[in-house]
Amino acid sequence: MVAGSLLDLIGNTPLVELTRLSPPGRRIYAKLEGQNPTGSLKDRVALAMVEAAGLEPGQELLEPTSGNTGISLALVAKLKGLKLTCVMPDNATPERRTLLELYGATIIDSPGDQGSNGAVRMAQEIAAKYDRYVMLFQYANEANPRAHYEGTGAEIVRDLPHVDALVAGLGTGGTLMGAGARLRAAFPDVQIVAAEPLPGEAVMGLRSLEDGYVPPILDVRKLDRKLLVSTTEAAAAVRVLLDREGLFAGVSAGAVVHVARRVADELPEGAVVVCVLADGGWKYLSAPFWAGEEIDEGVLWW
Repeated sequence: MVAGSLLDLIGNTPLVELTRLSPPGRRIYAKLEGQNPTGSLKDRVALAMVEAAGLEPGQELLEPTSGNTGISLALVAKLKGLKLTCVMPDNATPERRTLLELYGATIIDSPGDQGSNGAVRMAQEIAAKYDRYVMLFQYANEANPRAHYEGTGAEIVRDLPHVDALVAGLGTGGTLMGAGARLRAAFPDVQIVAAEPLPGEAVMGLRSLEDGYVPPILDVRKLDRKLLVSTTEAAAAVRVLLDREGLFAGVSAGAVVHVARRVADELPEGAVVVCVLADGGWKYLSAPFWAGEEIDEGVLWW
């Protein structure tokens, strides 16, 4: 394959069957979004939002992020000659902060104990105060689910003849709404299942709706189920994913695989479950859960 730009390599990620983790008689497939250029599915969203924004000279991008969206936007901004400022919790892992800086983004810290919701609030305050900023705001930007409808979901439909359930993490809602809508159009009986963190847990990339913020693009009525996952369960599952399948993924992938196995176990024989693994594990190498150590609750690992 020859590409004219790194941006041309966004999307068309592989599906791999989790043969060692699938319950007997069922098949679980993982969509490996860590194969995107910056290592996460947010590359799809970042490119779609920037191209839909119609930016004018002198305008700068502003985005609240737990890491992946900011890194993806930083790559897109660099290649398109744009300036980017990211508002990010101050307890994010150092890998993500370093990547943002290397791509040329400016970082503004938000209180870590407020998680992603705190970053959203601070970014909204900054955007209201300074006219030069354009906040793409992935939580309310329709280009987010559209990227997954036209990309992620369409690719799954192209690659599999039938899907009984789609499992994705509950973050902005973009994957669940976009890919979910595309799969439902092709397979009307498909279950759309969200992996949701427990209320009150400071998680990276996922959010509990009980913590008080519902992304505007998320319509919970379109979800068939929401299954809760603890940080401990997610960390254990991501280690199992590496040990059993050789897949080195981010901890939110652990949450998604944990839920996918549960869903597959409840479905009849012959069922097919697709789980979307949002990113690779490279941005989490400083996390203690790889060694089975106790998780520091003051750091955002997901």
